This record gives sequence, structure tokens and C-alpha cells, in this order.
Amino acid sequence: MKISLILLSLFLGKFAQGQWVDLWPGQAPGAKTPAAGSEKINEGGRYTDIEKPQYQFYPAPKDKATGAAVAIFPGGGYTILAMDHEGHAYAKWLNELGISAMLVKYRVSGKDDFGYFHPVPYLDARRAIRTLRSRAVEWGIDPQCIGVMGSSAGGHLASTCATRFRDVFAEETKDAIDQLDCRPNFAVLIYPVISFDGAIGHGGSLRRLLGPQPNAKEITALSGNLTVSAQTPPVFLVSTADDAVDCRNSLLFAAACKDHKVPVSLHLFESGGHGYGLNGKGEIAAWPGLLKPWILRVSVKK
Repeated sequence: MKISLILLSLFLGKFAQGQWVDLWPGQAPGAKTPAAGSEKINEGGRYTDIEKPQYQFYPAPKDKATGAAVAIFPGGGYTILAMDHEGHAYAKWLNELGISAMLVKYRVSGKDDFGYFHPVPYLDARRAIRTLRSRAVEWGIDPQCIGVMGSSAGGHLASTCATRFRDVFAEETKDAIDQLDCRPNFAVLIYPVISFDGAIGHGGSLRRLLGPQPNAKEITALSGNLTVSAQTPPVFLVSTADDAVDCRNSLLFAAACKDHKVPVSLHLFESGGHGYGLNGKGEIAAWPGLLKPWILRVSVKK
């Protein structure tokens, strides 16, 4: 009986998490679909060699729902997706605040032959934002209260959404969803990769996103601090001085927001490292408490 109850509990927990839903009808644009069985889920819920870009939707409890929603992009150097602590955990935390969440399984791989270079992950991210808007009535979402939230390389992807939303790609399918606005209304960037400048950039993310021989134009175009504009939405940033992803990534992005009069909330802690998600130790453990009033203020229409 005890074993049966444990199995039932595990089953219900998995079921409650929801099912993966395809982001695109048919083949996703920008790269060929890899062979079935390519996708792997490694220890700690780390996904890689993504076969299809998909999402799981976490609706806010009806008695708490604010009408806001967030597309979540887990980190992993554009090689893996840290789906558990930078994905599912964030979605559940947002639900507690009354905010719906879409956890996005965007295309990443550590193998060049998958072809998941820019703009492939960005195409998936844009599609996620547009999908939230396309289903706003059905899901009880305000289409003008949709944000993005990303950690590490997922933070880079979220920053790209917040700065390069005017980009046009022939690869997109041009269906009804693709006609919708892909500019987020706010952005949460957690220990983000931002710049690809050699002095502070994250080499692994650069290699996976732009390939073995990126040119100067590509590096500039995808360094988020250089693409902030007056139309960039309000931004929340958190980083630590001892982060392996240099904290100057966050500082430069915040400075660019200041230059363009974009509301920005920057939180720099002395220590905490990288990849902590909601489970930081020491002073960095305070960051979710700082995000809570900010996200409720910027995401809910008065």
C-alpha cells in the first residue's frame, strides 16, 4: 500500500506539472527537426538536444489571478535548459503571486549539426510571447501585462526579447499568431549573460549562439547593452560580484537603461555565485523578496 501511494503521488505530481505543447504548427522554422529520440533529460531536469520547441502553461489560481503572465526561459549556456530550478520552480513561485506562467522549452544543443544558432532560440521566445497574447481571452490574461523572465543564457534570451522586438525574420511562419506584437511589457533578468564583449562575455553562450566564427557585427547585435532603446520595457536585474558570468553584464545593461530613461531595478550582491535560482544561500537568498513587489507593481494595470 505504501509503495502504491508513493507511485500515485509521483504520478499526480508529474500530471500537475502539465503537458508539453508545441509552440509551432508542423515543423518549427529556422532549423531542421532532429531525429526522434534525440532529446535528452539529464540529472536535475537538464534538457538538451531539443527536438521540438514546446511550452507548459501554469495558470494562476483563479482566486489570486492578476491577469499578468510571464514567459520563462531557463538558462544553460544555449546548450542545456535547467528546467527544474530555473523553470518549474519559477512558474510555481509566480503562480503564488497570482501570475500565470509559460515555461518555454526553446531549442538548444551542444552540437553544431542541430543548427540551433541565432535566431533559432529567439524565434521560439518570440513565438512564446505571441502565443500568450493569442490565448489571452481563453487564459484570462491581459495582453498588455506579459513579461519575460530568464536566467543566465535564458536571461540573454529575455534581454533580446526586450531590445530586439522590431526584428523581422523570413523564417517565421506568418500565421495569425505571428502577426501579434512580440514586445514584452517587462523583463526579469537573473544573473544574465548580456554582453559578448571578449573581456566580460560568456564564451560558451557565444559559441553556441553564434557558432565557431562569429563576426563583429553579430557580436554587437546580440550584446543587449548595445541594443537598449527608449522602447525597452521596465527591467529587474539581479547578480553577484563573485558570479562566473561577470556582474558587469548586468551593470552595463542597467547603465544602458538609465541612458535611455528605461525604468530599471538593479540588485548587486557581494556573493552567491551563479545558477542558484530561488535557492540562494546567504545574502543572495533575499532576491525573490525584492522581485515580488516590483513584479506586482509593473505587471498589474492600475
